Amino acid sequence: MSASAPPAPVFQITKVYAMHSYPDVQLFIDGTWRDAAGGETIPVSDPATEEVIGKIAHARQADLDLALEAAERGFKTWRETSPLERSKIMRKAAQLLRERVGYVSWLMTREQGKPLAQSKAEILGAADTIDWFAEEGRRTYGQVIPSRFSGVAQMTVKLPVGPVAAFTPWNFPINQIVRKLSAALCTGCSIIVKAPEETPASPAELIRVFVDAGVPAGVVNLVYGIPSEISEYLIPHPVIRKISFTGSTPVGKHLAALAGKHMKRATMELGGHAPAIIFDDADLEKAIEVTAAAKYRNAGQVCVAPTRFLVQDGIADRFLEGFVKASQAIKVGNGLEEGVTMGPLANERRIPAMEEMIQDAVSQGADLKTGGKRIGNKGHFFEPTVLANVPTSAKMMNDEPFGPLAIINRFSSVEDALEEANRLPFGLASYAFTGSVKTAHALSRNMEAGMLTINHNGLSIPEVPFGGIKDSGYGTEGGSEAVEAYLETRFVTQMN
Repeated sequence: MSASAPPAPVFQITKVYAMHSYPDVQLFIDGTWRDAAGGETIPVSDPATEEVIGKIAHARQADLDLALEAAERGFKTWRETSPLERSKIMRKAAQLLRERVGYVSWLMTREQGKPLAQSKAEILGAADTIDWFAEEGRRTYGQVIPSRFSGVAQMTVKLPVGPVAAFTPWNFPINQIVRKLSAALCTGCSIIVKAPEETPASPAELIRVFVDAGVPAGVVNLVYGIPSEISEYLIPHPVIRKISFTGSTPVGKHLAALAGKHMKRATMELGGHAPAIIFDDADLEKAIEVTAAAKYRNAGQVCVAPTRFLVQDGIADRFLEGFVKASQAIKVGNGLEEGVTMGPLANERRIPAMEEMIQDAVSQGADLKTGGKRIGNKGHFFEPTVLANVPTSAKMMNDEPFGPLAIINRFSSVEDALEEANRLPFGLASYAFTGSVKTAHALSRNMEAGMLTINHNGLSIPEVPFGGIKDSGYGTEGGSEAVEAYLETRFVTQMN
C-alpha cells in the first residue's frame, strides 16, 4: 500500500443464526425429485463460515440417460402446447418465485455468500425475466414471402429447435439459469439444466416454481455432478439439439468445439475484463458511485464487472481518491447480517488467486492504494482492493480478476483509451462516462464489446441483449435475439 493511503478497515465477522434450515438437494428428472441412481452425494459449504451445510445428489451416466429420455418425451408434449398456454404457466411460475423470495434469497446467500439484498434483487429480477420471455414467446412470427409465380404460396414458420442442455456457474445461481430456461420454455423446447454444485439449493427452488406452476413432466430436468463428465456426455448425445453455456473462456472454447463437431447450436456467454472509461467532462461523483457499486457487487465475481478503470488525466487524481474512499466504505461480512454490502468470495481458491495477482502487479511497480489482503481466518473474505498505475504486463491486466479488485490507470486521448480498452481478446461489457455526445458516438462505433453502457449501468435487464464478442463468446441471452436462438426457421412453399 502507498504511504499516503489510509489503513484498510478491519471488519468484525459475527455469528449469524439461521432463519431456515438448508435442505439436501435432489435431482429433478421426469417430474420427480430423486436421489442419484448410485446414491452418491456432494457436500455444500457456506463460504462465510466454511461449515458444511448440506449435500446434493451426484448424477452419473445412468441419471443422465433418464434425463435425456425424459427431455425427449417432454419435448413432444411441450412443443404441442400452445404459446398462450406456455405463457400462462410461465407467468404463474414468476408469481410463485416472487411469493417465495424470502426463503429462496436466504438459501442463495447461505450457499453463495452475497448480501441478502443482492440475493433478493437477483430473484425478483429473475421473475421479471420469466414474465418477459413468457410474453415474447407468444410473438415468434414467421413470414409470408411474395411469390414470383401465380398460385404459389411461400412462407416461413418458426419451430422449437428441440431439447436443450444448459450449463451454468455459481456466481448468479438463479440469474444464469433463468435466461436459458425461460428462452427454452417460451419457444417450446425441453431442457436439462446442469446447475452449479457450489450453489445448488436456489436453482432447485427455481425449478420448483415451474413444476408447481404446471410444467409437464420431462420438460424441465435438473442435474448436478462433475461438469466435464456431464457436458461431454450430453453435448454429443443425439437427443440434445442445442447447448447454452455460461462460464470461462477456456472451458467455453472446448464446449463450443464439441458442439461444432456434432453440429449443435450453441450460445456461449464467456469471460470478460470490462474497461470503464472516465473522461474529464464526466459527472465525477456519479461515475464513482455507479462504478464502485458495479465493481463490488457480488464481491466482484461478475463477468460484466468493471475491472480496468481508465481515467483521463484531468480528473484522474480526484477519481482515484474518491474511488478509494468508496472502496473503504464497503462493509464486508456475512451476507445475512444487517448492513453488509459485500459478502465473501464463493470459494477458497479465489483468495490465493487474488493474492498472486496483487503481488505480481506490485512487483512490477503498481501502487496498492487500499485492500489487498484476506480478512480474518474463517470464511472467504477479502478486502475491497484498488491498485493504480498498473503496467499492461501485469497478470491482472490480462486475466480476469473475478474478485473485488479495481485497476485505475490514466489516459490522455480518446484514441489512447480505446487502444487499451480493445487491447485484450475479451469483448463482453464496457462502461463509459462522458458529457460529450461526440465522444459517446465514437465509443459506440469503436468499442469492441458486445455491450456498452454510457453514464449509467444499463446492463442485464430482460428486454435488452446480453452477450459478448471475440473471446467473450457469441449469441445473446436477453432481448428478442435470445428467443431466436431456440427456434428453427422452416420454409414451406405450395402451389395451388
